[in-house]
Formats: sequence, C-alpha cells, structure tokens
Amino acid sequence: MAIVLQKGQRIDLTKGNPTLERLVVGLGWDPIEQKRGGLLGGLFGGGGGGADMDIDASVIMLRDDSFKHNNDLVYFGNLTSPCGGVQHTGDNLTGEGDGDDEQVIVQLSRIPQEVNRLIFVVNIYDCVRRKQDFGQVANAYIRVVNDTTKEELIKFNLSDNYQGLTSLTVAEIYRHGSDWKFGAIGSGSTDANLSAMLQHYSK
Repeated sequence: MAIVLQKGQRIDLTKGNPTLERLVVGLGWDPIEQKRGGLLGGLFGGGGGGADMDIDASVIMLRDDSFKHNNDLVYFGNLTSPCGGVQHTGDNLTGEGDGDDEQVIVQLSRIPQEVNRLIFVVNIYDCVRRKQDFGQVANAYIRVVNDTTKEELIKFNLSDNYQGLTSLTVAEIYRHGSDWKFGAIGSGSTDANLSAMLQHYSK
C-alpha cells in the first residue's frame, strides 16, 4: 500500500530498499466543469465549446542544484535524457481518461553522479492566450511505482487552492548521500511557460 504524503514531507526511496532501480512516476489531473455561462465547457474536450487544457509534465535535472544543460530538460520535445535515466512516455494533449495522464520512467543507476535532483513540474500550454490556470483542475497527484514489482510506493495529492497559478513544482527525487529520497513540494507560480520555470534553477 502506498505511503500518502502531505505537502513538505520527505521520504526515503532506496534506504531500506537497495534493489529499487526502475521507477514509474505518474502524474494525473481532472477537469473542473465550468457550468455557469459555459465559459470553458469541458476543459478536456467534453462539454460545449471550450478549449481543451493541455497540461505538460516535465523533469528538470539539476547538477549541483542548478540547471546547466538544455539536454537536462526532459519534456514532450525531448523525451529522453542523454544518460537514458529519465524517459518521458509522451505528451497527453487533453488529459482525458482514467489513471495517469503522463508518466516518466526513472532508472536511478543511470543518473550521472553530478545530477543531484530531479524536479517534476507541470505547466499549462498556451495558458495566457487560453486564459487557463490550475484553479480549473482538480484531483492532481503524483505517484511513484516500483516498475519491477508494480507496487505503488508513494502518492502525493496536490490539494491546495491553485487558483490563478499556471505552473506547479510538484515534487523532487534527490540524492541524500548514497541514497535517493522523494520530496513532496506542491508549490505554484504564475510562470507562463516552461522557459520561465527554468529561470528559477539557472545560476
């Protein structure tokens, strides 16, 4: 049974589980139907006439807590890191359907030693023009699954009010000595795109 974390909590991944190697990190979200005035219809393609909401999950790989190389960004335009340790399974353009909306495969042993953090973020594509924000999204979560045993290890539900915010830093997987840990972050910002989010990590 998965350990359910609250915002700000951290937990060991590999300490006590040294054989843990291949992870599936799943991110999911649901639309909130905007009924009054039909402003957005069904955000994810259902309902009447509103634009779909295209939410993109990405991984920012930090070297000594800094984003240093463009190839260290894994997203829909760069699905696999050069080391092969982080692989995005592809962009979900509408968010329709049950289960994870997007997934990232992480192979811990293939992450270069100088990479100390993997930051998982989500942003709304073309959010300014479409006038969309995370206040129009519910049931957002991130979960970590042991890909070998298919056991769900961790789940973090993003339950804060993200009204007016267009980007979320969801969680991180980071080195702690020789082990790896998971941290539940769940912080939002008004960054309009992924490039703006990267500025926070560029030194």
